[in-house]
Amino acid sequence: MNAPVDFNAIKSRQMTAWASGDYAVIGTTLQLVGEQLAEACDLRCDERVLDVAAGNGNATLAAARRGCQVTSTDYVAALLDRGAERARAERLNVEFQTADAEALPFKDASFDAVLSTFGVMFTPDHAKAASELARVCRPGGRIGLANWTPEGFIGQLFKVLGRHLPPPAGVQPPSLWGTEAHLKELFGERAASIATTQRQFNFRYRSAAHFIEVFRTWYGPVHKAFAALPAEGSAALERDLTELLDRSNRAGPASLVVPSDYLEIVVTRR
Repeated sequence: MNAPVDFNAIKSRQMTAWASGDYAVIGTTLQLVGEQLAEACDLRCDERVLDVAAGNGNATLAAARRGCQVTSTDYVAALLDRGAERARAERLNVEFQTADAEALPFKDASFDAVLSTFGVMFTPDHAKAASELARVCRPGGRIGLANWTPEGFIGQLFKVLGRHLPPPAGVQPPSLWGTEAHLKELFGERAASIATTQRQFNFRYRSAAHFIEVFRTWYGPVHKAFAALPAEGSAALERDLTELLDRSNRAGPASLVVPSDYLEIVVTRR
C-alpha cells in the first residue's frame, strides 16, 4: 500500500526552490503572456481580479492596465515585492497579499476573474488548487490560465530535470494543467465552458550556454537541481539541457530562439 503524499512537505520544498535565485529575471520576459490572457478573458474596467501564484506580476499588471481592481497573490513574498515595484513604477493601484493557491484567504465568489500565468500549475495538489480557483470566482466569472504543455519546450525541460533529480512520488506533473482532459477533470461541473487556445512563447537568448547560465542562476527549479547534483551529475544535466536547446533552436548558430507551447485557457464559472 502506497503511503499518502505529504503535500505540505512538498509545498515547503517548492517554496524554498521558487524563493531561490530570482524568478523575476525570467518572469519579466513573459509579460506578453499576461497581456494576451487579459484580452482572452475580456477584462472590464472596475472588475475585481485575483492573480494567483502571481510571481512578479505579469497578469497582475495586465489586469491593472485595463482598469481592474487587482489583488496579486503568491506564497513567496519576495516575488510580490518585485511585482509591487513594477506597479509603483506605472502608478497602478494594486493590492499585494501573501497567499497559498491551495488555501486562498478570500470569501466565495469574491472575484469577477481569477488569473494565473505559469503559476498555479506548479501546486502539488492539483484538485485542491482548482477547487480554490473556482470557489473564489463568482458564477458567470472567468478563470484565465496560461499553462505549459507536456510536449512543449518547458514541458520537455522539466522531463530532463526529472531524469536527473526525480520528482516526489505521487505528485502529478505540472504540465498536465496544459492538457484539455486534465482541465475538464479538475473543473468538472464547476465549469459552464472551457475554451482553450494553443499558443507559443519564444525564449530569446544569445546561445544555449547563455540560457543555461540565466536559468541555473535565477530560475528556482533549475537553480536547485544544479545545486543538488554532484559535479558529474551537474555536467550531465548541462549536456542534456544543451542538447534540448540546440534541438529546439530555430535561430541557427548565431543566436537562440526557442518556441515553447502553452495552453491559454478561459474557464467560465457555472
